[in-house]
Amino acid sequence: MTAMGSPLSGKRIVVTGGAGFLGQAVCERLRALGAGEVLVPRRAQFDLTTESAVERLYREMKPQVILHLAAEVGGIGANMENPGRYFFANMAMALHLIEGARRHGVERFVQTGTICAYPKFTPVPFREDNLWNGYPEETNAPYGVAKKAALVMLDAYRHQYGLKSAYLLPVNLYGPRDNFDLRTSHVIPALIRKCVEARRAGADRITCWGTGAASREFLFVDDAADGLVRAAEVMDDPEPINLGTGMEITIRNLVTLIARLCEFRGEIVWDSSKPDGQPRRCLDTARAERLLGWRARVGFEEGLRRTISWFEAQGS
Repeated sequence: MTAMGSPLSGKRIVVTGGAGFLGQAVCERLRALGAGEVLVPRRAQFDLTTESAVERLYREMKPQVILHLAAEVGGIGANMENPGRYFFANMAMALHLIEGARRHGVERFVQTGTICAYPKFTPVPFREDNLWNGYPEETNAPYGVAKKAALVMLDAYRHQYGLKSAYLLPVNLYGPRDNFDLRTSHVIPALIRKCVEARRAGADRITCWGTGAASREFLFVDDAADGLVRAAEVMDDPEPINLGTGMEITIRNLVTLIARLCEFRGEIVWDSSKPDGQPRRCLDTARAERLLGWRARVGFEEGLRRTISWFEAQGS
């Protein structure tokens, strides 16, 4: 949709998490569509886990549309260390923001969910209708359940109060400007950093968590941003919508690919005492194409090359 024809043109839009990895890409697209104002509440001024800060956000920023991307999240290790905090923070933010949207007459609320909300043994490819057919994988269940609770709240608010909303489930994201902190990052940035630093140091090996047998699907951040913005344009009901590519790769093959692209030629050692996480992740994205007219466009190897180039250019 062109900027002139977008329902978001001229709108006052708040993007929580707008200074983050996905948020920056979303904000760029909103501005390109001619949004009137794109406002990004920063954590230092607005602790969105507190009702008072969220109420102040609505009073001061007066949004017509909310895209709620802010989250407290990390990789398997961070999830295992912070289950209580991740449940509370993500539940509290959604709770206060959705209730605030109702009270302040927001036109549309877009919520990002998580693939961690799917049951541990969901049939592959994951279809949105399977979202409630079991408990999530244990290492990230508190985070996943908190995010899934936001879907229930939005559905209830649509039925009782008429709040228009959308609920998107992006698969594992990657791309330039990702979090490359080895303690809190997800698998692709962590592997890129390990391989690049090992190559620079002349190391003869890297160690990776698990067995490498688990599989994952990955989505380039710009494609995810396109899907979220499109949902903000056209969705009224929070029917869960997967955003992904439909391409599955094992972690073992992923490591081999990233090592090759990073030009690391040493040994890859697997620490099987560490968890693999959910056994498989791969999405059915037919609903996104049907409801949003959206599909991923950036090929996986091309996206990895762009991400590695960005990281190398930082001189980290």
